[in-house]
Order: sequence, then C-alpha cells, then structure tokens
Amino acid sequence: MIRTAALLALSAAMPLAQAAPDLTTVSERSGFLRTGRYDEVIALCSAFQSAYPKQVKCIDFGTTPEGRPMKALIVTRTGAFTASAARQRKLPVTLIQGGIHAGEIDGKDAGFQALRALLENRLAKGALDRQVLLFVPVFNVDGHERFTPNNRPNQRGPVAMGWRTTAQNFNLNRDYVKADAPEMQAMLALVNAWDPLVYVDLHVTDGAKFEHDVSIQVEPVYSGDVAFRQAGLALRGGVIADITRLGSQPQSYYMSFVENDNPASGFADGVSDPRFSTGYFQLRNRMAMLVETHSWKDYPTRVRITHNAIVSVLEQVAAHGAAWQQAADAADARAVRIAGSAVPLSWKTTEKSRMVDFKGYAYTRTPSDVSGILMTRYDETTPQTWTVPLRDEVLPDLSVTAPGAGYVVPAAYAAIVAAKLRQHAITYTVLAAAHPAAKVETFRADKTSFTAGSFESHQRLTVTGAWQAEPRDLAAGALFVPVGQPKARLVMAMLEPQAPDSLLAWGIFNNAFERKEYMEEYVAEDVARAQMAADPALAAQFRQRLESDPAFAKNARARLEFFARRHGSWDERFNLYPVMRSDAVLR
Repeated sequence: MIRTAALLALSAAMPLAQAAPDLTTVSERSGFLRTGRYDEVIALCSAFQSAYPKQVKCIDFGTTPEGRPMKALIVTRTGAFTASAARQRKLPVTLIQGGIHAGEIDGKDAGFQALRALLENRLAKGALDRQVLLFVPVFNVDGHERFTPNNRPNQRGPVAMGWRTTAQNFNLNRDYVKADAPEMQAMLALVNAWDPLVYVDLHVTDGAKFEHDVSIQVEPVYSGDVAFRQAGLALRGGVIADITRLGSQPQSYYMSFVENDNPASGFADGVSDPRFSTGYFQLRNRMAMLVETHSWKDYPTRVRITHNAIVSVLEQVAAHGAAWQQAADAADARAVRIAGSAVPLSWKTTEKSRMVDFKGYAYTRTPSDVSGILMTRYDETTPQTWTVPLRDEVLPDLSVTAPGAGYVVPAAYAAIVAAKLRQHAITYTVLAAAHPAAKVETFRADKTSFTAGSFESHQRLTVTGAWQAEPRDLAAGALFVPVGQPKARLVMAMLEPQAPDSLLAWGIFNNAFERKEYMEEYVAEDVARAQMAADPALAAQFRQRLESDPAFAKNARARLEFFARRHGSWDERFNLYPVMRSDAVLR
C-alpha cells in the first residue's frame, strides 16, 4: 500500500506528455471548402510558437477599433527575433500579408500551410536560415469577422468569408500614405521597426473569366530608383518562373480590361499611386509584390497558387536577398543626394501597344434585357486564345525638381503634418527660433478643384500653380523636413501639392483654399469705381478683360473679385499652400 501510494504521488507530480499542437487549418480539414474565423489565427499563432519555440515568435503588433489583436508571426532559424538583431546581422526581412481585403482570404490559409512546410523542411530548405519572415495572416481583422457567405458574389469559394473594408469602412489598400486607419498605423509601425526588403500583399482579383490564374506585379519595375528596378525585375521574373513550373499561368500585369467588360480592348500595365502597397514601398526604396489570384478559380486552386508564390518569394529572397539589400541601401544613399534632381511623382501608360496572345474562353457580347448595356457571356467549356493589345510602355507623368534643402511647414500646421511624418518614420526638425523674411518658395494655386463627393472619408483636392520665390516670416515651432534622407521620394509624394496622394490631395489643407472673408456687393461696387478713378490703367485693363473674356464678362462675382483682389482686405493667404520649399537648411 505504501509503495502504491508513493507511485501514485510520483505520477501525479510528473507532467503529462503533451500532444503536438495541430497546425493544420480549417481550410485544409474541410478540403479547402471553408476558411476559419479569426480565433483560428490567434490559436495557430500560439500553436506555431509552441511547436517551434526556436523558430517562431507570435506577437501582437496592434489592436483594431473593435478591440481585436493584430497578430504577426516572426519566423526564422537565425534567432533574430528583434528588428535590431536582424539589422545587426544584416538579414533581409520579408513581410507577407494576407487579408488586407478580408473577403480575399487565400493568403491566410496558404500562408499557414506554407509556413508548416518550411518549418518541417519540406519546401524551401534553408530559406529561413538566411532571412526573417514576418507573416501577418489577416491585416483587416475586423473586416474578417464580418463573415457571411455572400460577401464576394464574383468569387468561387470559400463558403463564407470576411468583408472588404474595416469596421470604420476604410479600404486599407487605399490608405498607405494617408494612414487614417488604426490598422494601417499599426502596420506602418511594424514596417518602420523591421524595414522589410520585400513586402508581399496577397489578394484575389475581380473581373472577367479566362484561363490565366494569377497576376504577379512588382515595383520598383517601372517606378522608383532606376538602378533598384533591376532587383524588382529579378524578383518578379523569379517568382513567375517558379510558379509556372508548378503549373500556373501567370501574367505580370493586372488582368483588367482597358474597357470594362470588353475582352477585345486588351490590357494596360501601369504604376499604382502610393495609396496602394505597390505604389508606396518603391518610395521607401523597398520592393512590393502584389499577388492577385483569379477569383473564378476555385478556392483549392487559389490557395495552392498563393502557397506556391509565398514559397517562391522566400526562396528568391534566400538566394538573392543579400545582394538586393545592398541594392536597396545604395538606393537609400542616392535618395539622400536627390536635391535638385527631377523626381517623377506620377506615371502614365502611353497609347503604344503590342499584340499578345491571352488564354481566354469563347464569349458573346449582346445587349442585356435587364440593364440595357452590352453584356459579355463566357463559355468556360471552350478555351479560346485572344489576340489583344497590351499597353505596357510606362513613362513619368508629373515630374518635379526636388528642393535644394527641404520643405518648411508653418507652425500653425506643424502638429498635423508632424503626426503624418512620424507615421512614416520621416525625419524632420522643429525650428527653435523665428526666421523673419526667410528665403523660401511658395506655391499659390491659380485653380482649385474639389471632388463633388467623399472618397475614403476625404474630400479630395487638385490644384494647378507653380512654385515661386517669395520671402515669408517663419515662427519658431515650424517644421523643416529635409529632402536629403532615404525616404526623399516619400517626402516629395506627401508634400508636393500636385502629387496624386499628397497631403494636399487628400484634403488635409482644404481650409487654406476656402475663401473666408468677403465684402458686400454694394461695397465692392464702390471699391471698383474708386480704384478705376484712381488708376486709369487698371480701368483699361478691366475693359480689355471684358471684351476678350466672355465668361468673365458674364460672371458678376468674377468681375467684382477683379477689384477685391486689389483691395487691402483681400486675404493674401487664400490659395497659398501652407507648405514651403527651401534651398537652405533651416534650424
């Protein structure tokens, strides 16, 4: 009895052997019919760390507006589980992100499946010895939990999925520069800390029906630092070659017709504005890849293709990442010396085209008795090669000469702009003293155009005008943002007024372009007569404008404003962009 009791006590004291955690996904266990809810991501993040404590660390990098943790897995065999350790060991960092549009959820399931294969050394052997992988299974977490079977009517599987936008209705893939969403601010903080060499954004495209199954787009290829584009081309070419060998039919351009729903119109390649991931990271001299599986392929097929693309990216970075990191560092060094150079801020696809063979299906185009429009119907049982135009000559559109030293933000706007600069880890200084009559350049808009409606919670603004030398008084507390820094292109994209996703374009400075003070019409009439009586040349100028400009002649407000602009009450700050340029460093 005593011996039995002792054995029982000993066995009670010994820990029970724990079963290995299950690292498979709901998707795999359902035969790729379903995808799991976000609690699966939380559980798998922890389970991978438990199963591979020396290779995986599960972290929270943010919290969503609805209070959910934003999970990331740090995966490497190097032991570099901090950004400082990765930098010290000069390890390239690859950030792979799923679910920015949470209905397009292939990346989450493919990523966990690929991660397991890498950790088991079944695929991409040695890849984790030469880089750090950051895997974000779901970026748009709150949108992921807006879960129904009907969120993607033009997509085959899974049975139910999340929603495109966040709980605050932000489309995160329109938010990289303006960074309104708390989720994007958390992502940028992660990016600022780790400085990934390659950022992979996993999507599912909408559109027509055809045989091709995935688009692989990379920047810099057309845009960004010219020399660094070779690395972007190599990454794109390597991944396309890898997944082609595995049976995919990829294209290097976004497979959306030039004319909506018309296959004969062909395709146009191009560069996205920096509100998008691929338009943003080239401004930081880093690579971004957009993976767009085809929505009309079934879910098992799309997950397989995404899985193969993920593995290929990690193999490519393992093989070439050290050289690509050197190329990125060299691009950083060139950006520091960008002052006085012409810098493209937007890009255009020319009308030049070449004919390409594209694997589609037989189709008809007939008028619809519902909508009345011409409707395309595809016969997926009859493959058909389309010979269609592809426009892929991409050239700079708007180019601006970088300032000699940097940008100046007046004290009144310093807090607003500084907050945005910090989100992107852009360097700036605060002026400790006033600078009376500082030699700067100002931009006065001669034409402004506000959008009629809201876009991503902003009323956007476009302006025409030009920079010109004009002394301005600068108060202490103004910001000086040097252009001589690695993120020089991003600085210009944010602060040049005519850049497509500048702070001005997003409406941050709309107040500066709204007229606030007026004089009554009867007062303006007296002012006009007094000015013409005092200045016959002005009266002649007014008469000549009436005769030569019919629109002006018919516009009573414009006629009175002609004189109001010459009156002492006119607001000289109206239409003055509240950011200046300087050819000298200000302190």
